[in-house]
Parts: sequence; C-alpha cells; structure tokens
Amino acid sequence: MHKKTTDHAIVREDLYGTTPEPTYGGALSFMRRKYTTDMTGVDVAVTGVPLDTATTNRPGARFGPRAIRAASTMMAWEKPYGMEFDPFDKLAVVDCGDCFFDHGRPQMTPDLIEEHAYKIIEQGPGLLTLGGDHFIAYPLIKAHVRKHGGPLSLLHFDAHSDSWEDENDRIDHGTMFWWAAKQGLVDPATSVQIGLRTTNRDTLGFNIIDAPAVHEGGIDAVVSQARAVLGDRPVYLSFDIDCLDPSYAPGTGTPVCGGLTSHQSMAILRGLRGIDVVGMDVVEVAPAYDVGEITALAAVHLAMEMLYLYASRPHG
Repeated sequence: MHKKTTDHAIVREDLYGTTPEPTYGGALSFMRRKYTTDMTGVDVAVTGVPLDTATTNRPGARFGPRAIRAASTMMAWEKPYGMEFDPFDKLAVVDCGDCFFDHGRPQMTPDLIEEHAYKIIEQGPGLLTLGGDHFIAYPLIKAHVRKHGGPLSLLHFDAHSDSWEDENDRIDHGTMFWWAAKQGLVDPATSVQIGLRTTNRDTLGFNIIDAPAVHEGGIDAVVSQARAVLGDRPVYLSFDIDCLDPSYAPGTGTPVCGGLTSHQSMAILRGLRGIDVVGMDVVEVAPAYDVGEITALAAVHLAMEMLYLYASRPHG
C-alpha cells in the first residue's frame, strides 16, 4: 500500500510509479509528477510554454498548460486504460514548470523558448511540452535539431497545415512549418500531417492524410501509411488540439468542423508504438472556450499516449 498523502508534486521522492491522491485537491503538476528543475535521473521532463501572441483567431492558449495540469488530476490515479504498462513505471518523469519570457519583448520569445528547451534536453531527458499556441513548435524543433541533428521527421496532427509561406521576421502559428521545412529542420518527404481539413495548395512535399481520409480509410490504414513514411527516423511529434473535431475539443482558438474523434487520435498514436520519438508537444488548448474541461482532458490523454510512445522506443 502506498502511504496515503497529498501534494505529490512536492513531497514525491521516487520519480517512478503512479501514486494516487485525491483528484479534487493537491498541487497541480502534470499527472502529479514532482516539480523540479533537477534533471538527475530524469527520462522525460514536462514543461509549459504559455504563449498565445502568435494566434490568428481567438487568444487564450497561454492558459493551456495550467488547464492541462489541472485536468490531469482526473487521470493521475492509475495507468491509462488498455496500455500494456504504466509509462511512469518505465520513465522517470518530472514537471519542470513553465518557460519564462517577457511579454513586452515579443521578438525575444522564440530564442528564449529554444534555449529553455535545449537547456533541458542537453542534460539527457526527452521533452513533453504543453502549449501555448502552435508557434512554439518551431523553436522547440530547433532545440531538438541542435541535440539530435537534422532534419527530423515531423508527425503533425492538426486541422491546418501551418505551412503557409511567410516572411522571416513574423511570429505566426500558421507558418512555422514552412520555415522549418525551408530551413532544413524537418524533412517533408519523411513527415506526415494527419487530420488536415483546410486548404493550402503548396504542400511543400509533406505526406498528408487529411481528416476525410482518416474517416474513410480507418485507423489501421492511417497507422500503416504513417509508419511507412516515418520508418526508423527520429521523429518530432506535434499535436494541435484542433485536429479534434470541435465537439471533442471546443476549447481552442481556430476550431474546424469534421475533425478526428478523441478515440481516433489516441488509437493512431497507440498504433504507432515503436517509432523513434525524440520530442513531443500538445498545443492550442484555450480553456476560456472549453466545456466541462473536455478539451484539456483530451490533451492529457494525448500527452499520456505520447509518453507511452516515448517509453516504447526501440532503444528506450
């Protein structure tokens, strides 16, 4: 029996394992993991990047990391259903808090995010980032390329391609993958975009499995196609919560009807077990537009699937 206590985010001593505490109280770290910036013995660090100044529609994703942490208390008492093992039994996971940046100096923010991420991953841990708007994936990918080399393969779930052409001095959550491709940070030919349902005629060579294809072809077909493209290359996984249909994720800035269900997204991720994930994020949760925390809760489930993928890496 575990010693019954609370505030495991503060008092936890063992970085492994799932330790229940009341869902209605306690310090709100991600999944009750220990709050620390000490990366000794850590396999994965969770961090938040509360940025939403790159949004093109409704703001509010700056509150996403906080909302995801709060919603995670509803899941933190047991391993997610159907997983062969508890990711926390194999991974020492900590919550290292949020990236700091000065909102009054927005042009400095991308570099600060990159340095925040690199400072963590250069010490060894993998990184799971909670957004924040989707622009943050760009400096996060730059940090991962600094560590792992590039280009990386991108596994991207979204309603939008986020690869519209742009000028290099803009900070926009709809253009950062155009720059990532043009700068050689990601390789479109070995990358997959899943769930798209807005039009961008210049695909840049990305392999696209749009939302209708997911609905019509089914989960197994999507998994098979994605595996064939990604192969055994190092993969950065980026999940925009608006990949989900607004009925499953209303709390986001740019919702688009016809999206994936929570089940489809989770099943696709679980079906990709064994790919070489090196970094991951879940972004664009905007709790002001949420209903009953269902968007934040979906983000937690997806984040746990990401940790399951990370724990299942061929060399993990």
